[in-house]
Amino acid sequence: MSENTPQPSGQSKLLIDRPDDFKFHLAYGVYSKAWDENASDAARAKLNELISSLAKDENGYSDFYGQIQQYRRDMSYPTSGRTRIETGRKRQWQRSQNRDARNRRHR
Repeated sequence: MSENTPQPSGQSKLLIDRPDDFKFHLAYGVYSKAWDENASDAARAKLNELISSLAKDENGYSDFYGQIQQYRRDMSYPTSGRTRIETGRKRQWQRSQNRDARNRRHR
């Protein structure tokens, strides 16, 4: 289940993805992207250690994401862990959709 692919550096990427386990599959995607973006052997060794400990259920997902955060380049800004979602009223959305459709018909 854990196969290694040959790489020119000393570390090799672990292929332990579980597509049937959604949470682990997403975590493996984060690991894979971070592993591809980091060329340092020390960073890759730490990433391999993190994903293997997650695969063995030694650490939880929050611990995994907390430790892998420093190796990710797609996160350009620090986040607080909370995301703001703006919502609207359904009736207001329906009115705007109807108005836009009416305007498109009469152009």
